[in-house]
Amino acid sequence: MAFRIGTSNSKCKKVGGNQKICVLIVDDDRATRRIHSALLNKFGVETQVAENGKEAVDLYRSGASFDLVIMDMEMPVMDGPTATQELRRMGVNSMIVGVTSRGQDSEKQAFMRAGLDDCHVKPLNSNTIASLLQQVNKNH
Repeated sequence: MAFRIGTSNSKCKKVGGNQKICVLIVDDDRATRRIHSALLNKFGVETQVAENGKEAVDLYRSGASFDLVIMDMEMPVMDGPTATQELRRMGVNSMIVGVTSRGQDSEKQAFMRAGLDDCHVKPLNSNTIASLLQQVNKNH
C-alpha cells in the first residue's frame, strides 16, 4: 500500500501525477534511523534523514519541506524539543511526531509542549506508521 499526496515538495518523486509522502527522520541513533526508514519505505514513502535537530532546521532553511517529521527527543547539537520549537517559529506546519526512549508521561508532555502533533515511544512499529501516514493523507 503506497500513500500519496499532491504536494509541491521537490524532494519527492512524481508517481502517476501525484507525489509520494516525504518523511524526515531526525535521530542520532543510526539503528533507529534505519528501522524507521525501512518501515516507511515498505509503505512507498520517500525518506530523508538528519542526525540532529540542527540538521533538520537547516534542511528547512535551505528550502526543503516534508509532509511528516519524525523527531527524536534527545540528540546532540540540538535536541528534539528545541528543533521542534524552532521549526514552528519558522512557520513549519508539517506534522511533527516525537519519538523517545523514555516512557514517562511528564517527559512526553514536555516534548509535546514544544509543538509536536503526537509523541510515541521508539522505535515505531508498522501499525503506528500506518496510522501516522493516514493522518498525513487526511490533512492534505
